[in-house]
Amino acid sequence: MENTLATIDLKLPIKSAEYPALLRNIPDPPDILFAKTRRGVDWKFGPALALVGTRKATRNGCDLAFKTAADLGRIGFTIVSGLAFGIDAAAHQGALSVKARTIAVMAGGLDKIYPAANEGLAVKIILGGGMLVSEHPPGTPPYRHHFLARNRIISGLSLATVVVEAPEISGAINTARLAAEQGREAFVFPGTAGLQNYAGSNALIRDGARLVASTEDILADLNVKTGQLPTVLAVPPELNEEEEIIHSFLKQSGQPLFIDKIIEETKLPPQVASRIISSLTIKKAIKEEKGKYSAV
Repeated sequence: MENTLATIDLKLPIKSAEYPALLRNIPDPPDILFAKTRRGVDWKFGPALALVGTRKATRNGCDLAFKTAADLGRIGFTIVSGLAFGIDAAAHQGALSVKARTIAVMAGGLDKIYPAANEGLAVKIILGGGMLVSEHPPGTPPYRHHFLARNRIISGLSLATVVVEAPEISGAINTARLAAEQGREAFVFPGTAGLQNYAGSNALIRDGARLVASTEDILADLNVKTGQLPTVLAVPPELNEEEEIIHSFLKQSGQPLFIDKIIEETKLPPQVASRIISSLTIKKAIKEEKGKYSAV
């Protein structure tokens, strides 16, 4: 890859101002984040959503992942996934098809792509202004236990996680549950009852994850109007009753506050507060700096 691209390698300690704030706020963030991107590209990225699912995906599942990533990418979201075969690869490709940014979270060092067959896709991600990230330094093999650990980074970088197609035993199920533990939303596309490839997806819905049937459902649950993310943010946004609670509180406080303090003072459940803060951030009604939030 080094011979193919003019890449730049980044090493971001958790105390760095450039370390992603959403990731810093999870219960067990990586002490150091390694990243590889194209030289000259602004490595910072906007609102991100994770799209995950099984490696042994059906054609319908891959097509849905591709379309959903393309739709979300076209609006302005960055797409986060794991560069695996199946749903992950389709999600990255969908984002690339509309020239959207996409991030691949790796289970080993960034000097050796895994799976090797997806090295070409990794090259396209970087050429497209996206990036590869890992908590492991160069030279680290992608050990089996690293894959489950890296899922917390996929969900941790994202405002919400979307499960496209997942059997009962799947890393995607683990990622969705981690998202919920991090106070983030988990959205799930349902599948036909009895189909093995959707047993995990349907179980997540039964356990309380949000059922979605389209990109419009995802946007509605995030309080984003279809097609308006890049432009609506430039004008004062309309806020719903929930959003007004946090926005008014931050405005009255007159100072940036960590999310824990916002939850404590507003008495909102952590997952509800996190969802509202994500929506307010997308609408640019509040801003984040060094992990603290303030009203705009």
